[in-house]
Amino acid sequence: MASKTRVTRRTFTAGLGAAGIVAGTAPFNIISAQGAPLKVGVLLPRSGAQAGIGQDCQRGVDVTAGLLKDLKLPALQIMNGDTETNVEVARARAERLINEGAQLLVGAFDSGQSTAIAQVAEQKGIPYVINIAAAPPITEQGYKFVFRNFPVAGRILSDAFENQIEIFKATGNAPKTAVFMHVNDTFGTAMQKGFTAVMGKFPETPYKVVETIAYDGTARDLSVEVAKAKATGAEALVMVSRLNDAILITRELIKQRWSPKAVLSMGPGWYEDQYLKTLGKFADGPMSFVPWYDPNKKLTKALEAALAKAHPGVNLNTNHVYTFEALLVAADAYKRAGSADPKALADAIRATNIKDNVSPGPGIQFDAKGQNAALKNSAIQNRGGKLVTIAPASASNAKPEHPMKPYDKR
Repeated sequence: MASKTRVTRRTFTAGLGAAGIVAGTAPFNIISAQGAPLKVGVLLPRSGAQAGIGQDCQRGVDVTAGLLKDLKLPALQIMNGDTETNVEVARARAERLINEGAQLLVGAFDSGQSTAIAQVAEQKGIPYVINIAAAPPITEQGYKFVFRNFPVAGRILSDAFENQIEIFKATGNAPKTAVFMHVNDTFGTAMQKGFTAVMGKFPETPYKVVETIAYDGTARDLSVEVAKAKATGAEALVMVSRLNDAILITRELIKQRWSPKAVLSMGPGWYEDQYLKTLGKFADGPMSFVPWYDPNKKLTKALEAALAKAHPGVNLNTNHVYTFEALLVAADAYKRAGSADPKALADAIRATNIKDNVSPGPGIQFDAKGQNAALKNSAIQNRGGKLVTIAPASASNAKPEHPMKPYDKR
């Protein structure tokens, strides 16, 4: 997945940035019914370019203790590690956490950092549960101690096309042409290549891409790129972007008086809280196709309520959901293993069968590669400063609003 830029220090223990690692404190450091709590090293980019992401994932950690208690699962002792948005630091922090007693690792959002941690975990024989990271190779190495409860990139794109087709059939007003705009970093370029390849497998896709436009994600002016996109006359705007450029592009759409029928985002930016708060009524309408949560599941409602209590005004999102579920996997396995022995824990994780979960799909199970291949992805839409799920219908709580209301009519 890509970055989020909401930054807060609320979730940090004093001195975290300097020390890199901080032992967990109450309520995590509570003795469970089966003895000492499992020591879990949580590795996140708490500083550096992806600091906002790590701090947002931390919100998922913040609310886990109470939910595990309600589920009658063992307590966890959280040991925080800062990857500093750096692959080599992630590797070093993983080794340090293990040396300080971590019995299981969780993290790290970014695929590069997660790959480095996976190598350490496998070498040391310590179970590692990935919260967020979509690069397919991570679970293609034959690892025995690495598990991922997050969809791989190809699955994210395939589900995106399936959900788009479902939405356009339901509304009966599909766009016939689209322009594809993407940030020119590694993530954006890879997504563009993947988009083209996967789109060929879905001939039912109603639109044809008439122009592909790459842009610099650090640019402060994207007026030329938006003007070029507008000149195509395309009915839909397909985006792969980050938060800041999503805001810039939206402002240019308003300024240049171009209102596509649909803005279809294949990643972050358009659904983030800062986007919604910054643009107000002009944030409504874009659809994002992302790993999400099933709003109709019982545990989703409990997680949403816990987040609202701990962090008022923060919308439940991918970062919270999959970080929480990684810790859920850890606690569930610890309970069944009855031991913190690494091999016993890994065997228990391999036998995971959690039906009461949050993410879309039948639940949490891992295949022989350590991948939860049954996960589904969702389509969400911005509505009045909130996010509603519009596809798939089986995991939705609203109907799509399409075409998007023109900016000059708001």
